[in-house]
Parts: sequence; structure tokens; C-alpha cells
Amino acid sequence: MVRTYPFSEPDRLELDPIYQDLLRDEPVSRVALPYGGEAWLAVRHADVRTVLGDPRFSRAAVVGQDVPRVRPEIDHQVNSILNMDPPDHTRLRKLVARTFTTRRVEALRPRAAELTTELLAGMRAAGPGADLVEHVSVPLPVTIICELLGVPVEDRPIFRTASDAALSTSGMTPQERVAATETLAAYMAGLVAQRRATPTDDLLGALVTARDEGDRLNEGELIGLGIGILIAGHETTMNQIGNMTYTLLTRPDRGAALRGDHDAIVTAVEELLRYTPLGASAGFPRIAKEDVELSGVTVRAGEAVVVSIHAANRDPEMFDDAEALVLGRAPNRHIGFGYGAHHCLGAQLARMELQEALGSLLREFPDLRLAVAPEDVQWRKGAFVRGPHTLPLAWGDAE
Repeated sequence: MVRTYPFSEPDRLELDPIYQDLLRDEPVSRVALPYGGEAWLAVRHADVRTVLGDPRFSRAAVVGQDVPRVRPEIDHQVNSILNMDPPDHTRLRKLVARTFTTRRVEALRPRAAELTTELLAGMRAAGPGADLVEHVSVPLPVTIICELLGVPVEDRPIFRTASDAALSTSGMTPQERVAATETLAAYMAGLVAQRRATPTDDLLGALVTARDEGDRLNEGELIGLGIGILIAGHETTMNQIGNMTYTLLTRPDRGAALRGDHDAIVTAVEELLRYTPLGASAGFPRIAKEDVELSGVTVRAGEAVVVSIHAANRDPEMFDDAEALVLGRAPNRHIGFGYGAHHCLGAQLARMELQEALGSLLREFPDLRLAVAPEDVQWRKGAFVRGPHTLPLAWGDAE
């Protein structure tokens, strides 16, 4: 049986019930994507880890090929780190990995805490009904990644438009996506030129030095890496701040237990990363370089495989009571940040920002609640990721 994929339009943060059926009965199944034909879909935790971590599955093999995908354009981005296999992927990753180590991220925590306090004060001043997305979800990760990379925060409209384009499926036309991508590439090239004229000690400056003095990456890779860090450095965290806040506020008893307890927040964020789906469908396709067996199914060399991280994070073979939100769950072997060579570079940064945002929000607004009914929250449409378009919040006495 070949199922049409995605199975349905995303419904807030709910998973299509077909995933539960597949986890139980058909962990590796055939699906037909909107473009490029059929692929295998893997949903179990063990199989997803294999596809993401085994070098027999290639991302580089999709470049320029008519592979199964959710939007019409064929991916020609040879300089994107997302489309590389080792050793090229490893070479680029090493250039930036030390910026995102646990130690360096912890050194950024005071700045994130300070900024979060300022943003929450602005939200309080705006009064009940203020939008969390506008006041916190966007400016917190955008400001942090801009300061790290060396991008002027005031240029946010340029890269926010390009970010929306990069993650758009049906929300923009192919022509709009191409135009936004070209605009961002030209913008990043301009920043690179500025660093050459006036060297800086930010991450982009370090990458320019690696290019010009170390010859460790080419010009296309330099621009592509800058764009990738800028977009990935804020987009996922931005959406997850809203997603996680919605999840907690639609379960008011859960958030109350976390107020003022940093250790509880740290553990809860891990469970929210497991439980709260970010992707609207399966992730990037990979091509089998040789025959590989997954849960008794042989994936032949040359065939495409897509994986569902959010289904894998609800796998009952890995997680007890997998469909329940257990904020104190430990240990927690979720793969919310991916796995293997393409495990999210900024995972520690995202964790820290989520901890600061959620911890401060619950502490500063002990009576926080949604300002609209849960069913009236407006969600992003036509994108690879889920997240509230707006999330109006209220506190204090109800009027």
C-alpha cells in the first residue's frame, strides 16, 4: 500500500493518527510525496536513528535530482551544509562547532536572561492580549544569533522574509522563494565584503578568515554557511517557544509545577522537545547508497527514505507512556534535534534559550493564560515547520 504523504494538513500540534498505526504495524512504509514520486517512510526510533546516522544514507545524493519532496523545486544548493555528506560536511561543521559548545553557550546565558527580562517587561507594558510571538518568540533568538554571527538586528526584515521562504512549502510560490533566497545571498555577500574591509571578531568574521587565510571553505560555502546559521539559529527556537508555551497553557496544571525551579525547567524542556512536534511532515530525503534493511524491509540502493522525527519521539518501544507529556521524564533519549552527522549544531543554544524563555515566562507571570480559546490560536500554514502565527496571552484579573 502506498499512502499519499503528508497524510493531512497539520492540525495545531496534533499528530496524524496514521503515525500510531505505522509505529505499531508498518514502521517502514511506502509513501507518495507531492513531487518526485515514492519514498520509504521510517517512523520507529531505531530506524530513524539508522537513516540519520548511517553513512549508507546520503544527503549529497539528492542535489540536482528529481527526488521525492514536498515542493516543486529541485534542490541545487550544493554549498548548503544540509546537503553535504562527510568529509565535506565534517569540514564545515568543525569551523563553527566550537561556537556552540556547552561551555560557550552557558557563557551566553546571562545575556539571554537579561534580554528575556527586557522582552517580558515590554510584553507586560503592552498589556493583556499581547502577542508572545511578537514580544518574545521572535526577538529573543533573532537577537542572540545576530549578536553571535555579527548581523545587524535592524536588518531582521531581510532575513525573516528569506527564512519564511526557505521553510515555505505552499505558503509561497517557487518564484517568491527563489527571489527571497537570492536577496538573502546578496545580503550575506555584502556582509562578507564588509568583514574583508574591516575584520571583526564575530562568527562571520572568523569564517571569512577561515576562507581567506586558511582556505578551509570556498566562497559559496562561506555564504551558504552564514545563511544556514542565521536561519537555523532563530527559526526553530522561535517556533518552539510558542509551541511549548501553548502546550503548557493548554495544560495549566503542568506549568505551575515548574515555576522557580531551574532543574525542573531543564528536564521539562527536554520532554517538550520530545513531545511537541516542530516539523509539519517528514524531514529531508536521503538516498540509500547500498541495500539497507530497516525493520525487516530492504531499502534498495538508489531509493529515497524520509523519516518522521516526531513519530520516532512517540515510539512506545523507546518511551514508556509515549503519548503522554511527562515533564519529569528522565532519561529522555528524544531526537528532537536530529541524530548523527546532521545533529543540530545549535542544539545547546536552543536548549538554553528555551529554558530562559519558558522559565522566566512562568516565573514572571504566575497567572499566565491564553487570551483566546485554544481553537482560535492562528497557526502558520504552508511551511515545513509548525508554530503559532500569533499567540495572544493574558494575565491578572479577567475583565
